[in-house]
Amino acid sequence: MMKNEILTILDGLIIQGQTLVGNDLVFIPDFEKSLTEAFKRKVYTANELAYCELFDDSIIRYASTWAAKEAVYKALKQFDAAAISWKKIEITREKIAGKPTASIHGQQTNYSIQLSISHDGNYAWAIALLIPIK
Repeated sequence: MMKNEILTILDGLIIQGQTLVGNDLVFIPDFEKSLTEAFKRKVYTANELAYCELFDDSIIRYASTWAAKEAVYKALKQFDAAAISWKKIEITREKIAGKPTASIHGQQTNYSIQLSISHDGNYAWAIALLIPIK
């Protein structure tokens, strides 16, 4: 699919109110300063911690997972303004460096979550699309 076709499809979904978007950009050097054990316990699930620790460059995994959680959170807030804890949003992958999946624990959802994560140099970025299930 061509880039313009993708943008046209996304624009159409957003205009119709059928899809909500959240995104987040993390500057890894600043993020690394805040990545304390207390922060990890507050934000990441056991599965996320285990995944991030599989890598020698775990900071990139922590930053990209955080960006994904933030993106999902920002999209969710457009559906429902109620607060949600960080551990209720879980980012998993089918395999190492596999397709990321977001799930919301303890809440019935009436939407699917599509997620994309990227990192390059000093940045990690994620975008989440929440699509209502009809």
